[in-house]
Amino acid sequence: MRLFNAWEMGQDQTKQQIEKGLHLYQSNQTEKALRVWMRVLEKSADPAGRFRVLGCLITAHAEMGRYKDMLKFAVVQIDTARELEDPDYLTESYLNLARSNEKLCEFQKTISYCKTCLNMQGTTVSLQLNGQVSLSMGNAFLGLSIFQKALECFEKALRYAHNNDDKMLECRVCCSLGNFYAQIKDYEKALFFPCKAAELVNDYGKGWSLKYRAMSQYHMAVAYRKLGRLADAMDCCEESMKIALQHGDRPLQALCLLCFADIHRSRKDVQTAFPRYDSSMSIMTEIGNRLGLIQVLLGVTKCWMIQKELDKALESIEKAQELAEGLGNKLGLLKLHCLCERIYRTKGQQQELRDHVVKFHECVEEMELYCGMCGESIGEKNNQLQALPCSHFFHLKCLQTNGTRGCPNCRRLSVKPGYV
Repeated sequence: MRLFNAWEMGQDQTKQQIEKGLHLYQSNQTEKALRVWMRVLEKSADPAGRFRVLGCLITAHAEMGRYKDMLKFAVVQIDTARELEDPDYLTESYLNLARSNEKLCEFQKTISYCKTCLNMQGTTVSLQLNGQVSLSMGNAFLGLSIFQKALECFEKALRYAHNNDDKMLECRVCCSLGNFYAQIKDYEKALFFPCKAAELVNDYGKGWSLKYRAMSQYHMAVAYRKLGRLADAMDCCEESMKIALQHGDRPLQALCLLCFADIHRSRKDVQTAFPRYDSSMSIMTEIGNRLGLIQVLLGVTKCWMIQKELDKALESIEKAQELAEGLGNKLGLLKLHCLCERIYRTKGQQQELRDHVVKFHECVEEMELYCGMCGESIGEKNNQLQALPCSHFFHLKCLQTNGTRGCPNCRRLSVKPGYV
């Protein structure tokens, strides 16, 4: 009986220490919180308590941009979940492993771990986590520029959010949808979804972390810049950066610096843009955000092109191309081929120009970045798009003009080659 009481007492102490760490973390005393949680991890013999404190460490390291440490704790959490022999714990730990790989831009691994989560059905917690799993998988598909599957996952995540009345998840999905539509250049939707996220923060986010407000403001800033509303973009980005600095959110700081640089570049103020790109690149390199680095290098390339420093622009393109090929980011490669085409046309180098035109069109075909009705490209300029239930998307005007009795893309894919 004494042993049982001692075990219960140990559990209570573990809970108290975890709560103490959470209080410190919420008070922006992050390093103190980490020290408290690490002591619990070293001393506690309670597997459930260890699992919970590992979850706190994973979340904290994610928000600080320490993604390699996040992954390290996620691996330990998997072992703890197996020790507990509980499918709920195991599902949650695989989700954290997926998220860690997503942050490190290991998108194929992310998708694999997400599929493992979705296969572990049958428990209440598993079903509640499905929305978060779908969101993480959607972000990974977007990183690989597999747009149809990304949209499919985001829509599933949104359904789970609505069915479970999970406003926080809905807010995160809206931000990802804003990012999705910014990439394929439907800027109206790219603004609509983060504005919806901001509304959710205002209506329900009194007790939420300020990161949700910062996240929605950042995505609004991106959309406003794309729409040419630079003053609005600057206001939103400044608010997001202020929160990121207050909370030591290094990943968001890097994104805001990138957005500031893009705003200055849009104003043709290259001398102000360059140092912002350099600062963003420094943080992106530190945290391991290779997808972000591609975006920084694209911006730097465009600045060199404004200054007609074409050889320096090609140097930046070469670095970005290596990253994009390593990640499998097809949209990044398409943009780089497009920039190369412009540079080699200016230089009058016809063979190199032709090579990049061919590669550009190969990327368009591979990503299906064209309207299946009019045949024109998608993502070349701002256009209103509409997705069908299969998640293939088309120009809205084409759907309104021609209507559809089903998806022309799906019909094409279903045609089997014949044998003579």
